[in-house]
Amino acid sequence: MRVGVLAGLAAIVVMALAMPVRAEGDLERGNYLLNSIVACGNCHTPKGPDGKAIAGQALAGGTVIEVPVFRAVAPNITPDKETGIGAWTDAQIALAIREGKRPDGSIIGPPMPVEFYRSMSDNDLRAIVAALRKVPPVVNKVGKSTYKIPLPPAYGPPVGRVADVGRGNPVAYGGYLADIGHCMECHTPVIDKGRLDMTRVGGGGRELPVFPAGTVISANLTPGNPAGFAHWTNAQFKETMRTGIRPDGRALVRTMAFDWYKNIKDGDMNALIAYLRTLKPVKN
Repeated sequence: MRVGVLAGLAAIVVMALAMPVRAEGDLERGNYLLNSIVACGNCHTPKGPDGKAIAGQALAGGTVIEVPVFRAVAPNITPDKETGIGAWTDAQIALAIREGKRPDGSIIGPPMPVEFYRSMSDNDLRAIVAALRKVPPVVNKVGKSTYKIPLPPAYGPPVGRVADVGRGNPVAYGGYLADIGHCMECHTPVIDKGRLDMTRVGGGGRELPVFPAGTVISANLTPGNPAGFAHWTNAQFKETMRTGIRPDGRALVRTMAFDWYKNIKDGDMNALIAYLRTLKPVKN
């Protein structure tokens, strides 16, 4: 039964990836997403003592993210065939991103934000796979993650096809960007065992690890926070996202992926802000 289910999932992903390829456009879009809103390198690129990405190690893995319920080691997602994902097919890479399943059928655990990546459109998924194929391969064998919580057998039913979200509705498109940027993975409170309290989306209050040591409490992005983003101007929000410096001059910790967010296009940033301004107020 398990083999049959996995085969069905793979077939759906193959169908999605088999749509007409816009090779140059896919690569351009994929590189943009990787290096901006999706910010894969924030977890998958090893960082030095200053918290900055190590040159020549893009997406080579090895970063350890440790919280009470798991110790996650970011995998090498470069195209190296021995220590990375170079031996995986396009469909297998896509299945890992959007369904959270490795080629051997095992489940990818947190902090991989699969539940948010499930909304990623077929075109963006294919674009990211194309971009990952072009990343310079790095030989870097990393350890395995360990969990004190049970991982689900799946993150939901097979996703199937997902259409692009049009830019004509900034709030809808901004919500899509927030999903594939997994903003609420960090900025939503947890109930227990890492489960997000989706009745309090954006309410912050989550304890997050800070590299190389320590923790930080995620900010409340909703209007329920009188000193938070909802009361900043759009210009202040953009400056903070791109530089890591709050309007009051305080620096954000590098758990926040501003080294990648600085590459978000202005139109996309406007859409993201439009969506975030619709969040229901949460007090904490």
